[in-house]
Amino acid sequence: MPVRSEALRWPMVWRIALRDLLSTLRDRRTLNATILMPLILIPLFTLGLPLMLGSFIGGQQQERQKVGVVGVLPPGLRAELVRDEKAPDGQVVRAGVTLVPVKNARLAVQDGDVEAALRAPAPLPTRAGESSGTLEVYAKLGSIRAQSGALIKVTQVVDRYNRRLTLERLKPLGLSEQALTPVTVRPVDASLEQAQRSGQLAFLVPMLMLQFILAGAMATAVDATAGEKERGTLESLLVAPVRRSEVVAGKLLATTITALTSACFSVVGFLLSGLAVRAFTGRQEGAGAEIAQSMGGQLSLTLGSAVALLGVGISAALLISAALIAIGIYARSFKEAQTYIAPLSMAIVIPAVMLQFSEFLDLQSGLYALPLFGGMLAILDTVRGAVTAPHVLLAMLANLLGALILSVLALRSFNREEVIFRN
Repeated sequence: MPVRSEALRWPMVWRIALRDLLSTLRDRRTLNATILMPLILIPLFTLGLPLMLGSFIGGQQQERQKVGVVGVLPPGLRAELVRDEKAPDGQVVRAGVTLVPVKNARLAVQDGDVEAALRAPAPLPTRAGESSGTLEVYAKLGSIRAQSGALIKVTQVVDRYNRRLTLERLKPLGLSEQALTPVTVRPVDASLEQAQRSGQLAFLVPMLMLQFILAGAMATAVDATAGEKERGTLESLLVAPVRRSEVVAGKLLATTITALTSACFSVVGFLLSGLAVRAFTGRQEGAGAEIAQSMGGQLSLTLGSAVALLGVGISAALLISAALIAIGIYARSFKEAQTYIAPLSMAIVIPAVMLQFSEFLDLQSGLYALPLFGGMLAILDTVRGAVTAPHVLLAMLANLLGALILSVLALRSFNREEVIFRN
């Protein structure tokens, strides 16, 4: 059947869209994927992961670990290792370690008897300038537990011990502690305020947002195309007094609405997790709160950034929906359509994972002109507070152009009987 050039009758488009939306609403699994999953999983990733890491590493600092000792340590070093560091209010900020004698340092760590073990091949000095010595620290260096607990504690204590011995030699010379560090370095974070709040997990925001757009659109798109083929209801729709272009537009509209619904609840999930992180870090102190704050999870939007995020989300939803409609109508069955669509998830995950290395990329305007990936970059810029109007408009234009091309392909498929009746 030739493609008609008449203008779309929007009441007819909306009737088809509402028909597909009602079919989607009957499936509770679709509602869960569109509404509940973003509200649950996004705070879990952006809030739960930083809090878990913060509480884990902070808990390691306040927990006493067993450290094995082979041979003899200087009394001053032993006292520093077992001593607790306390805040002015008496709360333990960094607990010391428990020293236990072991015969074989390596085996004691491998067997799990101790988290780390110390061995001095030769007696360690008790006074600076007399001699030098080496303290071997055995630990599972690939273990985060060891690195954030016993290993870092031993390293910090040995640094303080070396400094104390050096100061004892400087005092008779009339030199103070400042003589050891005539120049001190004080790092100052010059990032934008929103970039500081978004933290190191900011790259997860575009990935999660587009994944939920895909999840929200998938059920409607597949059900409205391959699903109708399988049920035999597509033929009755196509013989009705409705143009093929209106059928494609209606199904694209229904799919985009469910995709945008999922995207909106994703943004709500980010905002809620940001408020929760801010409330937590405002009440807590110590290493746990610092790590949770550095990991991020906070999203605060200005009016301009909210508009930018909405625009990119709409264009991405249109592109993903058009791709799903084009794929779904070609498939013979619901199951076959899901098989074809599976690689789309990887097309989102792989570029999104690369966003964590975006600081190493030369972010020229050409990258924002890439469909979908440009939108991810624009979302990441929005999260970090560095969004610019030209980049957002270029990303939206690339997505809309891709959506238009895929919509034309879907329309061509709807006008080919060998595709429509391919079952």
